[in-house]
Amino acid sequence: MREALWAELLKLRRSRLPWLTMLAFTIAAAVCGLFMFILTDPARARSLGLIGDKAQLSGADADWSGYLALLAQAVGVGGLLIYGMIAIWLFGREFSDHTAKDLLALPTSRTAVVAAKFTVAGIWAVLLAVWTVLLGLLIGALLELPGALAQTLAAGVVRILLVAVMAVTLTTPFALAASLGRGYLAAVAVMFAVVFCTQIIAALGYGAYFPWSVPGLYADIAGPDQNPPGLLGYLLVAAVGIAGALTTAAWWQRADHNR
Repeated sequence: MREALWAELLKLRRSRLPWLTMLAFTIAAAVCGLFMFILTDPARARSLGLIGDKAQLSGADADWSGYLALLAQAVGVGGLLIYGMIAIWLFGREFSDHTAKDLLALPTSRTAVVAAKFTVAGIWAVLLAVWTVLLGLLIGALLELPGALAQTLAAGVVRILLVAVMAVTLTTPFALAASLGRGYLAAVAVMFAVVFCTQIIAALGYGAYFPWSVPGLYADIAGPDQNPPGLLGYLLVAAVGIAGALTTAAWWQRADHNR
């Protein structure tokens, strides 16, 4: 496991993808901060050429609670795509770069290889969430948002981190798709199909029973009219994550890796 984890970290260090994912979350935090800026001072925003009506569509309140909730929603929606790309890259690159057989020829168990990849994906996701929180706190402080109570900040930060954990947990089936498809294309198609179904099912009001809709509902992206996910929704998230990880490990263990 140690050698497999070291190999994954080495590949990660030499890739541009970590910087691209950090840039994506930086843009998300900046856009949420822009919305807060417009909501806190609409007159000044209009004088700078910004359209205040568009920001009103976010439904957020111009305070710390609203800003952190908006960040959680960004992590819930964008995080599923970005974390999904991370999982697809970690598993699909071995087949696209034709290094799968070389990797499995090493004196390291296949289960350890899969576990190392999922470990890197989880750490990567949490670090991105922490970066988003730190950047969000900085932007909120610069905007001098009201309601900076310790309880409010703690609740908002915990919500963002939990949304990130649920989002990355739901990406294990994408890793399986990348393994079965032996590359990126099939997994990306599966990911976009899941995201499309997530929007439709949540709009129909059944998002609490569709695992990939649960992080967004927990982040209150659908507003107060939508039922929050219950215990069943959270159990489904855990079940999908565990089933995806175990199935991926079983496939790597038993599949015929002929290329």
